[in-house]
Amino acid sequence: MGRVISFEDRAVARLRDRLGAAESARADLLAFARGHSGAVASIHRAVLAAMEADSFDDLLAVVTLDWPPMLGLDSVVLALVVGEQAFRADRNGVQVLARPIVNRALAPLGAVELRNVERGHPLFGTDAEAVRSEALVRIDSPAPMPYGLLILGQHGAQSLDTPHGANLLLFLGASLAAMIRRWTMTGQGTD
Repeated sequence: MGRVISFEDRAVARLRDRLGAAESARADLLAFARGHSGAVASIHRAVLAAMEADSFDDLLAVVTLDWPPMLGLDSVVLALVVGEQAFRADRNGVQVLARPIVNRALAPLGAVELRNVERGHPLFGTDAEAVRSEALVRIDSPAPMPYGLLILGQHGAQSLDTPHGANLLLFLGASLAAMIRRWTMTGQGTD
């Protein structure tokens, strides 16, 4: 006579393992969705604040002073080329740059670059030493409009393995470029 082999214990154990994996995946998905939702809301708040700027100088202040706490950043720098002039703006004000400095910074970049670094991009100025994670976002506009680079920095290294963050920063950069063009076309961005 044959012996009956019970697969029930093994099947139940496999089902428990699969249920545990499904619960873990669900928790990861919820955490991502909450984080992504928070990032989207922060980017939207930052864009709305920039849209409310009353002048080009006010726009620079919003970007360099208001955006860091809104976006959970330690440093924000905007480097722009306007005609034959170049400058960088940060929380300490505006400094004139040589145009080739901005052009060299832009040359190797795509639309958005996220990276962990030992030292931040030189355009961070004195903050470069403390920056360990940075996002470089191109500010592109057709000639003769201003173009340049938005540089966002954090003192701690970040997980940069998601394309969603790059897409949000692409939106932020495109929105900022449109606002810069608006102030330039009204004649208030070139003074």
